[in-house]
Amino acid sequence: MKNFLVIFLTLIGCTLHAQEEGWTISTGKVDRYTGIVTANGRIGILPEDKPFETRSVILNNVYDKESPLGVSKILLGMNFANLEMAIDGERITEDNSSDFHQVLDMKTAAFTTSFTFRDKAKVSYTIYALRNVQYTGYVDIKVIPTKLLKLQVTGKINTPEEYQDPVSTFRVLRDLETTMPILQTVAKSRLGRHTVGTSATFIWHAINSTREHQRPHLTHEKVSDYDNRLSFEKELKKDEIYEFAWTGAECTTQDFEDPQTESERFVIFNLLTPREDLLDQHKKLWADLWQGDIVIKGNIQDQLDVRLGLYHLYAFSRGDSDLSIAPMGLSSQNYNGHIFWDTELWMFPPLLLLNQDIARSLVNYRSDRLGKAKEKAINFGYKGAMFPWESDDTGEESTPAWALTGTFEHHITADVAIAFWNYYRVTKNKAWLIARGYPLMKEVADYWVSRSVKNQDDSYSIKNVVGANEFAPNVDDNAFTNGSAITALEFAIEAAQTVGETPDPTWQEVASKIKIHKFPDGTTKEHSTYEGDIIKQADVNLLSYPLHVIADEETIIKDLKYYEPKLSPEGPAMGQSVFAVLYARLGDAKEGYRLFKRSYEPNKRPPFGALSETATGEYPYFATGAGGMLQVVLFGFGGLDITDQGIVQQNPILPKEWESLTIKGVGPENKTYRVTH
Repeated sequence: MKNFLVIFLTLIGCTLHAQEEGWTISTGKVDRYTGIVTANGRIGILPEDKPFETRSVILNNVYDKESPLGVSKILLGMNFANLEMAIDGERITEDNSSDFHQVLDMKTAAFTTSFTFRDKAKVSYTIYALRNVQYTGYVDIKVIPTKLLKLQVTGKINTPEEYQDPVSTFRVLRDLETTMPILQTVAKSRLGRHTVGTSATFIWHAINSTREHQRPHLTHEKVSDYDNRLSFEKELKKDEIYEFAWTGAECTTQDFEDPQTESERFVIFNLLTPREDLLDQHKKLWADLWQGDIVIKGNIQDQLDVRLGLYHLYAFSRGDSDLSIAPMGLSSQNYNGHIFWDTELWMFPPLLLLNQDIARSLVNYRSDRLGKAKEKAINFGYKGAMFPWESDDTGEESTPAWALTGTFEHHITADVAIAFWNYYRVTKNKAWLIARGYPLMKEVADYWVSRSVKNQDDSYSIKNVVGANEFAPNVDDNAFTNGSAITALEFAIEAAQTVGETPDPTWQEVASKIKIHKFPDGTTKEHSTYEGDIIKQADVNLLSYPLHVIADEETIIKDLKYYEPKLSPEGPAMGQSVFAVLYARLGDAKEGYRLFKRSYEPNKRPPFGALSETATGEYPYFATGAGGMLQVVLFGFGGLDITDQGIVQQNPILPKEWESLTIKGVGPENKTYRVTH
């Protein structure tokens, strides 16, 4: 008993130490529950607060139409991460289990659930979306019986009802003496665009699981083609620790010619790779990601909040994918899983500082779709390239037709080009600039020249747009649209000179004469007819950060004080983060910290602190909000900035609530910046 107490106290000490470092978030049973996704940039697995239940699996960049007359929508994958466990014939539920506990370990991207079933067993399981085997998930399970018992476990592939013509099977594949049991469902997506193949199997670590006679007997039950099950039974002695796993793989014709067979291969790989090796590879890849990190001393809650935001940006992306990040990442189908300006303006800058591989994937996503953007410009009577407000795998406009944003919110085209030049400024990758960067930036510059209208006074206007403040549709000379166009044109000139090309002289002509309207006192006017209405989110203030179009302190302060009271409480969180960055850069840590907390704290949902888009919303995780919050830390308090000289630090400032701020793994040189009082 004494040894057990020592071990128990040691474990408690380790847990507390991990929490002090800001790596784990844990909870018991709560009334209000919003789960935290485990994801690897390809699939996202969202657990529930009930034993062995998983709410959803989301597939990145796999779309089908939402309805026969609708737009594209990201697929809700077949759910291979649901299991059932019964002990002595009684299925484990939330009603007959106790000591329920869940822990997210952000360092290893592991989500662990533990509980006690009556007086018979202690059970725990950890869900991984494997970073190394990117189309697969892995559920690692441990049972410690407190008396003799009979265990029954069922793994399932649950196919959403929207799928067509599912075929559910179970086969034991063989190669000489190696046997590989495979539960599988293959189906068409909701309107038949894709074939989806999902395979799964059990893994027993303590035995050679490839020998059929050594495994527990497997029972296949097809409740229906939408509910495919595989079960085994095992008698356990008291205190006999029993460990096994359930793994699943999900592939589609978006990525594979033969998704059915490929999903089998992934499962076989996980089956025949020792658990320690498989999970060590996953953990190593996450350790590599965390070389780019933010460490806040003196405020554990802020540390957890900030690291949770960065965890989600890493979890929703991959450096080897050439894919982008939707506003809700891989946590839900909200916003149809489409790609917006949220990526370039809000999520891209923190990732560009801390992980250039992922940043390259985000810009390459747009480069790969340049052809469609050029077609769109032609179709609307413009030159160059015109990017869609909402983008999917095709690169065509995927905004619902009723939403005016899809037809008129054009600043996205400038946002993309600005991200491209910033990627070059940080990486100095001239080969990329020549092959991908400048060709896109040139087309964007040509677009803005053709999109601008010359006025009688020789100035230029950009008319009939929806700006960042979407409460004001179809206005002329929106401040952010015009400011971003100016910036994109100026960056195109620099890019041309860098690659040895002669920039079109009209780029400078238009950039120098695009109108930015002002009130009589010098405050920047949001658009030509703006009269002080409530705004959805920051617009004018984006001209000061991140654009630097407005750089004089007097105007920055005027714009801050005028527009902050006009931010709608119903709007998304990012507006507050822009104000926070600007106050921090002005040297006002108190105001910066106040707005930093307002940028995300009202949007946190219990018990893990997942962010929703708004203070009243219920659709986490809002990766865009995480990007905004992280920019406050990096570009506000951290004083970092992206310039032609690369990443520089100017005038960092620390809130009194923090003892120190350390930013690790910055830029290609993996620099460390530390800020103290």
